Formats: sequence, C-alpha cells, structure tokens
Amino acid sequence: MSLPEEPIIPIEPPPPLREDPSAALRGRRRRVTRREMIPTDAEGQAELIGSLAKRAFPSIELFVFSLACGAILGLGFMLDSQALLLLGILLAPLMVPWVGFLLAILTGSPRFLFETGMALLISAILVFIGGVLTGFCMRLFLPYTLTNLYTHARLWIPELLVIAIGAVTLVASFIRSESRPFLPSVIIAYAFFLPVSAAGFGLGSGLPGVWPQGIFVSIVHLALASVLGLITLFALRIRPTSSGYAFSGVGMVIFLVILYVLMVPGFKTSAAAANVPTSTPTTQATTSLPTLTPSLLPALTNTTQPSATPADSTSQTSTPLVVTETVAATSTATVTNSSTPLSVTPVPLTLTITLPASATPTITLTIEVQPISGKVSANEGGGANLRQTPNGKYLMTLDNGTIVDIYPDFKIVNGVTWIHVFVTRNGQRVEGWLLESVVTYSTPAPNFDASPTPTIGITPAP
Repeated sequence: MSLPEEPIIPIEPPPPLREDPSAALRGRRRRVTRREMIPTDAEGQAELIGSLAKRAFPSIELFVFSLACGAILGLGFMLDSQALLLLGILLAPLMVPWVGFLLAILTGSPRFLFETGMALLISAILVFIGGVLTGFCMRLFLPYTLTNLYTHARLWIPELLVIAIGAVTLVASFIRSESRPFLPSVIIAYAFFLPVSAAGFGLGSGLPGVWPQGIFVSIVHLALASVLGLITLFALRIRPTSSGYAFSGVGMVIFLVILYVLMVPGFKTSAAAANVPTSTPTTQATTSLPTLTPSLLPALTNTTQPSATPADSTSQTSTPLVVTETVAATSTATVTNSSTPLSVTPVPLTLTITLPASATPTITLTIEVQPISGKVSANEGGGANLRQTPNGKYLMTLDNGTIVDIYPDFKIVNGVTWIHVFVTRNGQRVEGWLLESVVTYSTPAPNFDASPTPTIGITPAP
C-alpha cells in the first residue's frame, strides 16, 4: 500500500447564504394568513364568502328534519317529557342556513337573504304545525300537568346566556372549520324551535298563556342570536360590501328594536309582580296550614222598645230585644320559622242577639272567615295551574308573583296537599284549587298572642 506524496488539504465549507429580508417577511405573512385561515385581501374575502355561502345554502334536509323535530317536540310537550324534548332537538336540522342569513345581511345580497330567510321561516312553520296537531290531540286527554310547556313559552335569563354562547360558537366554528358544527347548532335549534313548538301546542290545545307568547320568545331568541352573530362576523374580520354596510346597519337596528320592545316589558312585569307590599314570601320549603285566631273586641248597642197597655197598668208586654254587635277579628297565619311582621286587616263579624219577653237571650254568632293572602311561587314552569277541584279540570295558569286568597280548608289527594284559593282576573272572581307546594303564605307579626274572649253581659230592659 502506497501513500500519496502530496498532502491532503481540507476544503472549507462555503459561507452561508444571507436570507432576503423581504422574502422572510412574505413567508411570515403567509404563515400568519394560513394560521388565521381568513384572508384579508378583497379577492380572498370574496372567495371565502362564496365558499361559506355554498355550505350555508338550505337543502331538503332542513325541511325533512324540521318536520320530524316538530312531531317529536309536540309529543314531548303532550307527555311533559324532557327526554322526548331532548330527542326532538337532537333531530333538528343543522342551523347553518341561519349563518347564511347573517352572511346575506353582511354582503348585502337580497336574493340570498330571501332564500335563507324563507328557508328558516318554512322550517319554523313545519315545527309549528307539529305542535298544533299534538295540541289538538291533547284536548282528548285534559287535564294534564304541562310544566315544560309553560317553561319554554317564557323568557329566562339563563337561556339567553346559553343562546349568546351558542351563537358566537356556531358562527366562529362555521367560519374557521370545514367540519359540521353540530353542538352549537343544537343550542340554536333549542332556542329557536322549542318556543315555536310550544306556541303551536298552546294554539292547538287552547291553553291560555302559551300562544302567542311562545312566538314572541322565539323572535327574541332569534334577534339576540343574530345580533351576536353579526358582531362575531365583524370580529373575525369578514368585511361587508358597500351595500352590506347598509343592510347590516338596518338589520342591527331591527334586531335591537325587537329586543327592546319584547324583552323590557316582560322583565318590568315580572319585577312588579315580585314587589308585593302586603305580604312577604317565605323561603322555607315546608309551611303549616293557615290558622285563624279571632280576637273579639265587642261594642254592644242595646235597643229596647217596652210598651204597656193602658187597660192594665200593672202588666207590661215587652217586645223582643234586638242587640247588634260588631266585632273585629284579626286573622293570622302560622308559618314555620318565620319572624317577618305582617300588617293584617280587621275582619268584620256580625253578632245578632235576640231577647224575647222572657229575658232569656238567644245568641246567634255568625263569623265570616276571611281568607289569608299568599303568593304563587313555583320552582319550575314560571307559574302554577289552577284547577276546579283537587287534581281536577284545568282552569287557568297563574304566573309566579300572583297574589291569591287562601281558604282554611284543604284536601289531600294521593298524598299531595291541595289548598282552596280564589283570585280576581279581569274583575271576575275565579275560585279553584292549587298545590300547597307552589304557594307561600304571608308571615304573622312576632310574639303574637291572641287576646282572651270577652264575657258578654246582657241586661234586659224593664
């Protein structure tokens, strides 16, 4: 083996190439744009909006699933079953046409706005028809307890918060992802279809307090979700067109007016019903039945009419003596563990005493029992059902905060206590029975002690 005579000289590596600053800046911009997935240039925006419009365009699935959803929701209201209501919402169609409705407002496209708006309206009509049909069937099975029906035909602040979260999540996930946003769509369908179905059920069954309140609730939910959806599109830097600015401005004004007109009066009415000056509701779950303790404060007025015959001055014939007494009684209610004072109203009692000529009085005591006041305070449903008899025929629904007058009699049916009440509606007195658990009684004054019954002395006229 022979070695080369010339030494081996190592070759130095070439110097590194310097990067072009403008090329690095362009690469960084491309990475940022790829990461955000929302182009900022006009051409990219137009391409993105066109792709989103194709995905949001309504299809035949919207109407098929709306029809199935309406039938299941109506059956759920009829049976008062939350499980069936949940099943109906899970069968609801994807609410991507609602996102298309917002994109049509943002881009100022009248045709696309009409198509998406009519698709949402037709789907709501199909759900409404399902509620009407099951409501007509409900007439054959009345009375029923329909707690879920009245719950979804009212405005609730927790539901409004859930709708806000669902609207923002649905719009953001639809814009940023190609996948089908199922869970946020369920939230929007819950807010949109449940009140519509409840309104149809109320119209078909003829129950008061449901139609058209359910329609108003659905409109409020849709307006709130649309306002938040448009704000989310602006936040995601989806730029409106020149006509889109006008459409967006008009749409926002309409939605805000709807929210003000339909939400504010309802909240004011609820607050006014909660402020009751004559009684204070107790928060204890178990209360005892009211007990009337009269305190008699008599004021006697004695009137006699003696007469003597002129033929015999020694014998007299006296006419019967009539004594009329007005007695004030105070009604109190016994409530467990409560010390809030209550202003009570005196109860007029009529005491009639008839004294014959024999001077042995016959006393007739007539006491009119004055019912105490209570307030409807149901934990669920926003009110309670007034029935003609305990667990009998349905009369009307009393909202929470309604003041009722309670009689001292009660009945226990199947282990459930019912109390006898009456309420004044439109100048008419309506009498019926309520569950004791949905009524809170007024609270008596502390350290109350009934005064002793006075002794009534009667001295006949000579």
